[in-house]
Parts: sequence; structure tokens; C-alpha cells
Amino acid sequence: MSPMTLLQLHKQRHYLMLFIVFFAFLKANGQESIAPVRYNPVVKNASATNSRAKFYRTTALALPFFEDFTNPGPYPDSNKWMDNEVYVNNTMCIQPIARGVATFDLLNNIGLPYDTLNNFTSISADSLTSKPIDLSAHVGSDSIYLSFFYQPGGYGFYPDSTDSLSLYLHTSNNDWIKVWSVNGTKVQAFRQVMIAINDTGYLNANFQFRFINIGANRFSGSTWNVDYIRLAANRNRNDTAVNDIAYTTDPSYMLNDYTSMPYRQYLANPAKERAANMTDTIRNNYATSQAVPYSYTAREVISNTLLSSGGASTLTIPAYTQQQITFPTYTNAVPIAAINDKVVFENKFYLQSPPSEPKANDTIIRDQIFDNYLAYDDGTAEQAYYLNLFPSAPGMLAIEYHLNQPDTLRGLAIYFNRQVPVATYKTINLFAFNKLQGINGAFNNDTAYFDRYYVNAGYADTINHFYNYRFSKPVPLPAGTFYVGAFLPAFSGSDSLYFGLDRNRIGGNHAYFNVLGSWGPSVINGAIMIRPLLGQYFTGTGVHTVQRVSKWSVSPNPASNVLYVDIKANENISYLISDIQGRILLTGSLNTEHHVDISSLHTGMYFLQITDNGAGQAVQKFIKE
Repeated sequence: MSPMTLLQLHKQRHYLMLFIVFFAFLKANGQESIAPVRYNPVVKNASATNSRAKFYRTTALALPFFEDFTNPGPYPDSNKWMDNEVYVNNTMCIQPIARGVATFDLLNNIGLPYDTLNNFTSISADSLTSKPIDLSAHVGSDSIYLSFFYQPGGYGFYPDSTDSLSLYLHTSNNDWIKVWSVNGTKVQAFRQVMIAINDTGYLNANFQFRFINIGANRFSGSTWNVDYIRLAANRNRNDTAVNDIAYTTDPSYMLNDYTSMPYRQYLANPAKERAANMTDTIRNNYATSQAVPYSYTAREVISNTLLSSGGASTLTIPAYTQQQITFPTYTNAVPIAAINDKVVFENKFYLQSPPSEPKANDTIIRDQIFDNYLAYDDGTAEQAYYLNLFPSAPGMLAIEYHLNQPDTLRGLAIYFNRQVPVATYKTINLFAFNKLQGINGAFNNDTAYFDRYYVNAGYADTINHFYNYRFSKPVPLPAGTFYVGAFLPAFSGSDSLYFGLDRNRIGGNHAYFNVLGSWGPSVINGAIMIRPLLGQYFTGTGVHTVQRVSKWSVSPNPASNVLYVDIKANENISYLISDIQGRILLTGSLNTEHHVDISSLHTGMYFLQITDNGAGQAVQKFIKE
């Protein structure tokens, strides 16, 4: 046997062993994974109706300056801030000082990544710049302090040690001076920072301060939350008391498990669907215990019908702690003209705090929506969920739902998260099962519907940010349990397709997956954002059905200089090669022998995507030696 043959045999054994080890690891540990979001449709949708021009102001602000981000968002209050790059929300944070935070991430002011090509290059990302503040009448002895709270990670991914959050101050010389910075670390509670503003260079008529985060996309992203910013005179370094009583988390839904369902399904068994209580959380930021009066009202929004109101209750909350409040859910209902009508219950929680406190965080509202879909999620994705699949092996993801009376399944609404390389070429099949083999005692899969058409993943900028897929025919379903989801075919490029993951979900995720031929329960916390659409006809999002590329493969893999594409097609086949950072490196058309010259590529992993006659796209991974 020649030395070259021995070397080739050694490589084949080496790669075979790697494959076996990876397969065993996948089977034992790595079938499910999470990733950061690469897209914020809430911000993207808001950007269409917001003009940056309104963020400029000629009159300077005066002390005191205060911001706790209780405005509706998703942008900062234009009366206080110059830019609109941070995301104002109440879902990315864990135990905030008061409801609402500013989230710094790697997505720009239209919800897309600042850098779509270089995952490992650190960039200056979000900025939060105050309006000019007139400090010209102040002197250093006025003891002006700027304070704020920050939290790495929250419900996003914690920033790496090379990432940072920094604070800059604007001087009379038009310079920006960095006065504070912190590197990325593990998820932790909010921490307060105190900054003295006593240098004469800051005491001018156009003082400003600016937060900036620096980070790289990598595989974990970089997220920071900032809350409760205060700038005032006559403070000192020990003036850390917030002295505010505020709601922190969003109220719970009045439903027991679902976040939304059709009203007809609710009325079929309200005692089962209705939670025993509605809950929320109040935080006492005083240094002493406080007696807090609180109450609530509920009304049906469309008809403006009063549903319920809670008598004032009082809760004594110890210093610097938060406590949960509860109200029993009400049994009132409203008549509807048609079974498919939308109904909205507005549940408003409010408390009575001392007059000197900020009032905006004393009230919080949760709309309970009854519409033609079932959901466990709240409509926002803090992370992404995906299955670890071999490109040559299929996978399935199913979400369990239940009906209280027979209904008609019309399609699915799916929230996809963007990823690098872009996932719009990835194809899936949609299904509905009455039973899953091995789950809840079922002996076999019982298929109610299986969409034989391959459809692309998509990103919707509609009001609810879901991509709506309409089934080719209505699917009648009986009362009871059913499952909906996506089949990820082999050779479809859909290994590691990102689905939205709502991390604020309380309760079981009702999710099951099938990677190696059998169903198993998901162990990922949160709600995977796949919703069944019920009842009336609806128009799907865009054009979904795609012509699938014939089964194809690449060889050799790993390859040195030439890659051969084995596909049953002879003309009009184009290719695109990108790296793991999404950068497009090579493009062209396949020659008659279907050879691709890869000699110019460096050693590493790459993605080959092909298009057959302009229709149907697919992707495969290969290694360049």
C-alpha cells in the first residue's frame, strides 16, 4: 500500500471517528440548543412610523433629569434622548428596579444586526445620548451626581469578557470623555453606579452623557440592560436610595396556561381555562418598610364594558424587596356577534404611592386577547431555539395544544429568528398530529395533516411579527389534544433553523422534538413560538411554496482544491459559498462536470448553497483542508 493511500485511509478513519463521537454526543446531550436573537421586529415595525428628525431639540433640559423607561417604547422618550438605538421594553430584564429598561444589544434602530458579515469583530453598537442639559449655573460644590443601574445579560445572552458597556460625558470643548466602563460578565442582578459631575468642563449649557456598548455577534450575542437614570444636584456618593415604589414585571395572563385563545374555545370551558388568580410584582425601593395600597380594574376594550374592579388592598413590603400581589380572576363575560370575533379584556393594575414619587410606574396594563389562534408566548422573542441536526438527517419539532370543542385548523403562525448565514433558503414541511408516538401513551403517530409542499422560512414585519402559513385545505379537529409543528427535511439546509423563544414563559413549554427517530420532551425553558391558526379563512404571508432542489451531495468532504456537486440536473445551476460568519466568498455557475474550484479558500468550514433554474435553494456544509 502506498504512503498516499495510507494517509487517505488514516484521514477516513479520523473523520469516521469524529462522526461517531459527534453522533453519540448529539444523541446524549446536544439535540436542542438556544441562540441570541438576530432580529427585533418590534423595533423594525416601529421604525416605519418614526422620524429621526423628532429626536432633535433646541432648548436644553434642566436638572433634575430622571428616566426609568416606563414609556411605551420601543424607542426612548424623544423629549429626553437624542437617538433611538436602544430597545425600551419590559421583557429582556430580570427583576428590574422599576418596570421598563433600555436594552443595549447588537441590533440597530430598525432591529437588524449592525454587522451581518463579521461575527467575531467587535463593534460600537447601541448608543443612548441625552438631550443637552443646562449646567451653566452650577458650580462644582453643588455636588451633582449621575446614577444608574445596569444588568449584563438579563433574558438575553450575557456579554463576553471582551465586550463592554461605557459611559461618556460631553465637555465644553466638544470632547467626549469616558468616565466609566465595565466588561462583560455572567448574568447578575442590577447594580447601581454613582458618577460625580464636578469638573468645570462639564458645567456648561450643553452638557450631555452617552452610554455605548461594544461587542461582537459571536455565537452568544451581547446584551445589557440599563434602568433608573438620575442626574441631580445636592447629592453625594452615598445617595443611592431610590425611594420609589413601583411595578416591575408585567402582570400575568388571566388564562391558566394559554396566553391567548379563541373566545369561543374559552366560553366552552371557562372554569378550566381561567387561572385562579392574576398576579404581579411590586418593588419597594425605600430603605424602610412601606405600606402599599393597590387595586385593579378590568374592562372589555371593544365594547368598553366594565368587567370587574378590585377593592383597595394594602401590602407591607420590607425595604429593598419585591412581593407578589394577587387578585382573583373574574367570571364576567361579554356577548359576541359571531364565533370568530376578537375580544380584548384590559386588566389594569395600579397602586397609590407617596406624591413625591414618579407616577408612571405605579400603573401597568395586561391585555388578555381572545383571537383566532392558540399561544403560550407573549409575542416577544428573547432568544432563539433550534435543533442540532445532521444535514443528511431530518428532524421534527411539535408543540402540544388542546381544544375544548371541535374547531378548524387553517394554518400556522411561526416566529423565525434571523441567523447567519441568512435562513430564507431553508425549507420546512408543516404538520398537525392528533397523537405522537410514545407521548402520552400513544402507540403510533396519528397524522391529521402533513403539508407535502416545501415552504421557506420567512421574517414578517407585520403587526404581530409572525409568518403566517395557510394550509392547502382546512383541517377539522375534534376536542382534545393535538400537535402542530415543522418537519425539517434532510438536505434542505434546515439543520439549526432558528425559531423564536419567549423566555418570559411561566409553566411548561409543551414542546417535543424528534431528531433520531423517536419523540422526546423538550428540556428548554420558555415557549417556542409556533401558533395554530383556527376558525376563519386568512391570507398567508407572501408566497411560500418553493420548488425543492433534487437530492444532492458534495464530495470529497473534506476537500482540498476541487469540490464536486452530485445533482441530477445539467444546466442553470448557480452556487454561492459563504463562511461561518456569513461572508459570501465565491459565486458562479456549475460547469458541465459540476466542479467548483475552492483552492482560494483557507482551511475551515464553509456553506455551499445552490439554485436550480432559479427556483429552490439548498445548502450543505463542507470542510476545506
